[in-house]
Amino acid sequence: MRPFLKSGSPQSGTFKVGLLLFAFLIVAGTLFYTHGIVQRLEDRQKQVADLYAKSLEYLANAPGSMSGDYSFVFDEILRSIDFPIILTDSHHEPIPPLTGSYANAVRNIDLDTTLDLDSQRDVLLELISEMDQRNTPIKVAYQDTLILNYVHYGESDLVTQLRWFPYVEIALAGLFVLIAYMTFSYIKRSEQSNIWVGMARETAHQLGTPISSMLGWVELLKTSIREDARLKTIISDMEGDTRRLQKITDRFSKIGSKPDLSEERLTEVIDRVIAYFERRIPQTGKRVTLTFTPQTDLTVRINRELFEWVLENLIKNALDAIENGGAIRITAGKTGSSVFIDVSDTGKGVEGMYRKDIFRPGFSTKARGWGLGLSLSRRIVETYHKGKLMLKE
Repeated sequence: MRPFLKSGSPQSGTFKVGLLLFAFLIVAGTLFYTHGIVQRLEDRQKQVADLYAKSLEYLANAPGSMSGDYSFVFDEILRSIDFPIILTDSHHEPIPPLTGSYANAVRNIDLDTTLDLDSQRDVLLELISEMDQRNTPIKVAYQDTLILNYVHYGESDLVTQLRWFPYVEIALAGLFVLIAYMTFSYIKRSEQSNIWVGMARETAHQLGTPISSMLGWVELLKTSIREDARLKTIISDMEGDTRRLQKITDRFSKIGSKPDLSEERLTEVIDRVIAYFERRIPQTGKRVTLTFTPQTDLTVRINRELFEWVLENLIKNALDAIENGGAIRITAGKTGSSVFIDVSDTGKGVEGMYRKDIFRPGFSTKARGWGLGLSLSRRIVETYHKGKLMLKE
């Protein structure tokens, strides 16, 4: 059966999908733009590292009398390097130190020179392995034949920060959006709650006066008509229906205020609701049997009026699901410290695509339904009684 939505619209789902798509495009654009910047910086680092390696080659190939001129250029190149560099021999071993440290073989690396040489070498070999995973080492050759050294280089702090920057930015933006969403959701729920409360109390207020007047007229009729048995029956039915209206008004008046809870025998509460429906079911023209199977006699702390309202809503929904003949079964019991009530029926059930919506205010599969019964029932069970109302099957 097609659902009827009295509140909300399919456009809200489309709007959410659009927002998610827009957010995805922003994230993808940020990552793409930052990746481009990082790539250009990495290319620059490679060029500088390559220039450093070529400078070493020039120094190695230059005559001794000209090495001083090249040394000046070499020193200028070293000043422009802001990323870590390790110089190794042809076997990828750090250049053996002339002093008690490998400090001369590295650049922009905070090497602990208090360690012994073997420990320093192990640290450098580990760094070399990490560098080579990201960048191919550059060889330094003598006259393009004999490999003298390798230049291993990593990435600067700026590149590392830029590489992680978009993820940090996206995480912070996501956190902000999450907090904003939770805040707005809380505000929306509060507004909806205020609407519920206002509507319920206004309904109770508007019904209260005419119902009180009707009860007064019923009492007057009862005292005026003494002999006519037929009229007495009619008046009795009128009184029952008027009391029923008064009960509904009392229920609405309790919405929004903290209900008074008291110890009640669960079997007695359910039996009373069943008795009401056993009188009403024949009027629907359906052949429906209503059975109640308590596992044990339980005492629960509830607001009787509101709890009966929940049971009535569940049984009404079960009746609506049964087209002609069928059965409604109510089971009550206890598991651990919790009391449960199962209401099952032999009706057509709820289609899978609608299961997540049945407790949403305004959702109904009936053309004339308001979609408020189950929503109110969940509010009564979960907000006022700290329980849980769910669809099992």
